[in-house]
Amino acid sequence: MTVLALPQPHGIRLDLPGADLRLWPQWLPREQADELLQSLLRDLPWEVHRIRLFGREVDSPRLSCWVGDDDAVYRYSGTRFQPRAWTPALAQLRDCLQLQTGVRFNSVLANLYRDGRDAMGWHSDDEPELGLQPAIASVSLGGERRFALKHRREPVHRIALALPHGSLLLMAGDTQRNYRHALPRTARPVGPRINLTFRWIKAGRASGA
Repeated sequence: MTVLALPQPHGIRLDLPGADLRLWPQWLPREQADELLQSLLRDLPWEVHRIRLFGREVDSPRLSCWVGDDDAVYRYSGTRFQPRAWTPALAQLRDCLQLQTGVRFNSVLANLYRDGRDAMGWHSDDEPELGLQPAIASVSLGGERRFALKHRREPVHRIALALPHGSLLLMAGDTQRNYRHALPRTARPVGPRINLTFRWIKAGRASGA
């Protein structure tokens, strides 16, 4: 497939103290978003990642696939991930994102939430190999889910977003330093959702993990 998301204006800047958040609710055209969702469901080697939770290893409550350049090795929750090779669709999407955001990316974490029971708990993407102020571009495909952020020290500062099919959310600046984010479970019927978080991994930072 061919991904041709043309750069759009600067998006909607979300008002959250100590964060740099921009949202493009309809970044990918509907037809391209539909095609990309189906190709990723079909072509990516989805697997259950093991994560460390409260001192023990458990199965992650979603399916995942880590993709990137050869040296984009990532350590998350006590596990070291070696990237799989870029698919043509993900490589094209990365090029479009770099044009849109002006940020370089060498990897992407793909997460598949099969239904409302799959979720992501509160955390920050603040691993050392991401750097002090990582810029993370998050593309959502499929069933619309609620994405929440709350301040680490001042919980009065929080926000919940509905991320539509084909949307783009850019988290930059001190967002990861100041905020945690989550994708809560939901009891309402919802179709499969794929979330793609594009990042820059500093080569060599995780090589000894």
